Amino acid sequence: MPQILVIAEHDQGQLKAATLAATGFARKVGSAAGGQFEVLVLGHGVAGVAESLRHCGAVSVLTADDPALRHPLADKFAAVIAGVVRGRGATMVVAAASTFSKDILPRAAGLLDTGMLSDVIDVWPDGGDFTFKRVLFAGNALATVKLDGPLKFLTVRAAAFATPPPTESAAPVVAVPVDGATLPNQIEFVAREGRAAGRPDATEAPIVVSGGRAIRNADDFERLVGGLADALGAAVGSSRALVDAGITPNSLQIGQTGKVVAPNLYFALGISGAIQHLAGMKDTRVIVAVNKDPEAPVFEVADYGLVGDVYEVVPELIAKLKPG
Repeated sequence: MPQILVIAEHDQGQLKAATLAATGFARKVGSAAGGQFEVLVLGHGVAGVAESLRHCGAVSVLTADDPALRHPLADKFAAVIAGVVRGRGATMVVAAASTFSKDILPRAAGLLDTGMLSDVIDVWPDGGDFTFKRVLFAGNALATVKLDGPLKFLTVRAAAFATPPPTESAAPVVAVPVDGATLPNQIEFVAREGRAAGRPDATEAPIVVSGGRAIRNADDFERLVGGLADALGAAVGSSRALVDAGITPNSLQIGQTGKVVAPNLYFALGISGAIQHLAGMKDTRVIVAVNKDPEAPVFEVADYGLVGDVYEVVPELIAKLKPG
């Protein structure tokens, strides 16, 4: 019977919606094999986040609350997770696939000398154990995988697992002991670069506007991509080409080596559609592409495509969306 530990992700006191999809995975495994799950919230001052998880179906919501965990530094978080896994007897550790989990979970798995799977999109019981399906090669292949050993670490694609309905009963909140003075300190927090004020996170937003190589500089990115995003109340993203050119920060990158998003609506402005970028947004419900190259690969996945120069098309779109 699996004992599952879901690692919650939050930002400035707000729970990331993808965490609820991870609880959907845990509930699916639990219902198939008679197991149960707990949720672990790490940080400092996380009572509000823990409260928001009490109706997710967990048997308990664990909090690791200490000033040393104020910032999500991978060495400290991994050490705490490993300790909780040992103390609670977890057999499966799960988090939504994100830059957060990609940084922290492999470290925790390494501390416990066990294996890890990333980007899981399905799971089913198999002879007293579990078989998983995960994506490979930027989403162009699927692998069916089994993990040896009694302890498994996984990240799951949020778009693959529905957010379960809240339960009537509320799980208790249980504090787990943390001694911040004994945690590793190889990583030092220097500064946080936040996204533009008022704009949502691309992994949470229902609409995302992204720009690609056709955008020539940072001012144009803000005027075109940012302008359309603000008109729609959307998040902004970029292709790796703009990150490599120094036009946008790495935190905006969407793709295989950036964020994976699955909004209701995705605008790809001047993005050719390289396979690495498509891997980060292919689960979008509706894709709108604008590119002056009619042969751009992005048109093969777009629901709506417009052949045109983003410098001409986007200002017209913004003007049409402005009130009055």
